[in-house]
Amino acid sequence: MLSKLFYKLFNPEKYKDLKKEKQIRETVKIFEKKYKSYFDLLDEKIKKNKRISFLHSGHCGDIIFSLPVIKELSKTHECNLYIRVNKKMSLPYSKHPGKNVYIDDRMLNIFLPLLKTQKFIHSVKKYDNEEIDINFDLFRELPVNIIFNQARWFFHVSGVQVDLSEPYLDVDPHKKIVDKIVIHRTFRYRNQFINYKFLKKYKNLVFIGLKDEFEDLKKDVKNLIFYNCEDFLEMAQIIKASKFFIGNQSIAYPMAEAMKVPRILEGCPYFPVSQPIGKNAFDFYYQPHFEKWCELLNSK
Repeated sequence: MLSKLFYKLFNPEKYKDLKKEKQIRETVKIFEKKYKSYFDLLDEKIKKNKRISFLHSGHCGDIIFSLPVIKELSKTHECNLYIRVNKKMSLPYSKHPGKNVYIDDRMLNIFLPLLKTQKFIHSVKKYDNEEIDINFDLFRELPVNIIFNQARWFFHVSGVQVDLSEPYLDVDPHKKIVDKIVIHRTFRYRNQFINYKFLKKYKNLVFIGLKDEFEDLKKDVKNLIFYNCEDFLEMAQIIKASKFFIGNQSIAYPMAEAMKVPRILEGCPYFPVSQPIGKNAFDFYYQPHFEKWCELLNSK
């Protein structure tokens, strides 16, 4: 204690080093005590079991990004996904549709039709204390910094890695709303360096999402029209049938990324965990690049 106080007063750099070393030792202790046994047993469990059960508590976009692991394991296993509702968020999210939980019953009900169409998932249900093999929720608990690609969170929880340039969500295109520039922009994860005003020169713009999100964007893009999706399956079908998609980090962008449609991501400067992977996929932080990628995809 005296030495730390001495360094704090007279050698701040040494004090910072000591503090960092202590934090590292604490993360190792946490891992050894709470999580090491899970990882020690996981590979053997995957090898021995013919059925694999997964647990996820949301957000909805996070569930989409866990699908590559499930799809890969479905090649050799019967895969069952359980979704836990009403798990409280550790941090406040402004204007989150689930309010203070990651996913509520209403959100699950509009999500299930999409998940149930995925042939590689044997069953998907609301969690009711079933036995779980792979707990995707651990990515929020493990003592590591998670500011890296979202899909890879679940690689490290499961020990399974796949090629993210391949699609991992499959739906039929929408039959009526086709060849549109589809936009989804939430109040969360916005980029403060850009605006959408230039899009008013484009035709065939359609917004999918919440009405208040639409009304906010329409202030800048007067020719934007709103479509109220019945559920997330219809949302995915509209994105699948689009000319290209524009969105920020929320439920719709993960769908576009998972289906590998032409897409543009509004990069989030303070929590950049989504990155486009594959062809006809771009992200932007600054206005000239936003306009450049829109012109490119609109010309195709």
